[in-house]
Amino acid sequence: MITKVLIAEDHESANISVQKTLEELSIAEIAYAYYCDDALNKIAQAIKVNRSFDLLITDLYFEPDGNKQVLSGGMDLITAAREVQPDLNILVFSAENRSAVIDQLYNNYDVDGFVRKARHDARELKEAINEIALHRRYFPRHIRQLIDKKNAYSFSDFDITIITLLAQGMLQKDIPAHLQRNGIKPSGLSSIEKKLNQMKDALGFTKNEQLVAYCKDLGAI
Repeated sequence: MITKVLIAEDHESANISVQKTLEELSIAEIAYAYYCDDALNKIAQAIKVNRSFDLLITDLYFEPDGNKQVLSGGMDLITAAREVQPDLNILVFSAENRSAVIDQLYNNYDVDGFVRKARHDARELKEAINEIALHRRYFPRHIRQLIDKKNAYSFSDFDITIITLLAQGMLQKDIPAHLQRNGIKPSGLSSIEKKLNQMKDALGFTKNEQLVAYCKDLGAI
């Protein structure tokens, strides 16, 4: 059961919005911090008086404002908070949408949930908190879809090279010459076209621009 929550968020409007969502879930004990250092201090102080938090809701990115901080962002806070309170539930509430970053949060930082700041995020926050209260990790639908797509196609080094060149603004017809100069094979235009079509078909895209954008979101390039 979640009864005591700490919000780490440097934007006042977002902070108030999260507080309201928590109140609608009948969570009465709510604390907040605008800085990561302050949030960590509140976690440590709560443990000292045997009133530890059940859940930390944190953003990933905090804008510098001249106040010197030891912890520069949400990932630093997550690591430090878990050292102080290993059993603390952590929910990330951020505008971040790159699946590679979100994968890292789940796999390397072991967060309990992620909610993207977007339309209907209050509803999704409630869903996430309810899942975490039941000791289940919360994976947003759009993240599951990205992960499924990622698992559906395994990018080779050659694939990444081609996509990276397109992302850098190189025209498809100019790629063969670049590959030849760098001793990369195959380098024929037909091979490149075939490979791009193979990737697009596997991922459900029709344009190279969609493929490039997807790989950027995925963190593949």
